[in-house]
Amino acid sequence: MGRPLIGVSTYLEAGARWGVWELEAALLPAGYPRLVQRAGGLSVMLPPDDPALARETVARLDAVVVAGGPDVDPARYGAERSPRTGPPAPERDVWELALIRAALDSGTPLLGICRGHQLLNVFLGGTLVQHLDGHVKDTGVVGHHEVTPVPGTRYAGLVPEPCAVPTYHHQAVERLGDGLTVCAHAADGTVEAIELPGSAWVLGVQWHPEMGDDLRVMRGLVAAASKFGPSGV
Repeated sequence: MGRPLIGVSTYLEAGARWGVWELEAALLPAGYPRLVQRAGGLSVMLPPDDPALARETVARLDAVVVAGGPDVDPARYGAERSPRTGPPAPERDVWELALIRAALDSGTPLLGICRGHQLLNVFLGGTLVQHLDGHVKDTGVVGHHEVTPVPGTRYAGLVPEPCAVPTYHHQAVERLGDGLTVCAHAADGTVEAIELPGSAWVLGVQWHPEMGDDLRVMRGLVAAASKFGPSGV
């Protein structure tokens, strides 16, 4: 078997500039594909598309990563928008929710990172805290704090000890979605990782592993993808 094929969600950005061009572009920070590659997978970008095509898209993949990005629209979890919540990204919300649904329905291994972790919780009926004071120190500057695993969880099987992780978020899980289990938390009690118990590999992490050197979470996804999918040749 070859390396598993892992799709990573992206976003569309108007007015992206490179060389002489200023055009709409499908963007993904390079840390995401590099993390997949370093962990032993093949990475493909999944720009927003017709949500009706999400099942067909996921069927061609061995695993899905829902990447970080803008705040989830509070309307998705029945809340009024806080003044501190960022502008909505409806096209991305719809597409990534469809990817999550397709992955869960098919048992395709799924990893949510930051926004993806939050969107997984929302998809399963959970809610979000719309602002956490002190979790983002400076705009555009990644912070670090310690995350403690919950013994007996899938995450603890990958990372059994407390460790510092790269973070950049001002929202977090509030009410847990149906069926989810908290598998890591910060010292202040903030939910830092969630997972869906069962045979399917489903994990969400609040931090940004693509901004650090720890490959264990992504290696866990790659290992699950290698067992699940037929793409390796």
